[in-house]
Amino acid sequence: MKYVRLIHDGQIRYGLFDGDGIDLIDTTPFDSFETTGVRVGFDEAHLLAPTAFSKAVCIGLNYRDHALELELPIPESPVVFIKPSTSILAPRSSIIKPPMCSRLDYEAELCVVIKKRAHNVALDETGPYILGYSCANDVTARDLQPKHGQWTVAKGFDTFCPYGPFISDEVDPSNLAIESRVNGEIRQASNTSNLIFSIPYLVSYLSTVMTLLPGDIILTGTPGGIGPMDRGDTVEVTIEGLGTLTNPIA
Repeated sequence: MKYVRLIHDGQIRYGLFDGDGIDLIDTTPFDSFETTGVRVGFDEAHLLAPTAFSKAVCIGLNYRDHALELELPIPESPVVFIKPSTSILAPRSSIIKPPMCSRLDYEAELCVVIKKRAHNVALDETGPYILGYSCANDVTARDLQPKHGQWTVAKGFDTFCPYGPFISDEVDPSNLAIESRVNGEIRQASNTSNLIFSIPYLVSYLSTVMTLLPGDIILTGTPGGIGPMDRGDTVEVTIEGLGTLTNPIA
């Protein structure tokens, strides 16, 4: 299924996206649900980020090609950081370039969406804890990143975690084409088969560090080709089977 979250008649609702329109459901994807008979056009829908996460747990240097372009060794364990819940941004909404930032970068990422509370999950039991997958953009104030010695400031601004447009449980996350474009020009092009740490490993590993809650997301890393974008640009993240996440820069 493909899940979306939207505002309909002034209320936050969830729906099922079939590639054309959205059929509203009576609860959420985390519960038992039924369709309501109300249908909304996808292009006309006021989309929100697919979940309201308590945290976005992000993995750095998780593509071999990205580590190579930075001339860094392949990590032996996941490089982990967190984006706050206030960094969330809906599809089609504007990424705000902060005044203190002189270089703003895109980072196309496959996003894992947690379905239920996950704590100390075994590697071979991660499947039931995953609702599905989506597109995300790990927006980064690149010039601030080396100044702080850690990445919270560079990656934690409001609007720095665009996510969507939908969640799908219909894809094989181990082999998906992924790319980013700025103003229609391809900047990143890779495949999730280049991930260093697999998705089951990341879910299991992270669940031993912190409890993952329903709606939380894991950003699994970005491929090679990172670079800048600026005010007036439009950035797109496209992942095979997961649509395109589009955001202008303001």
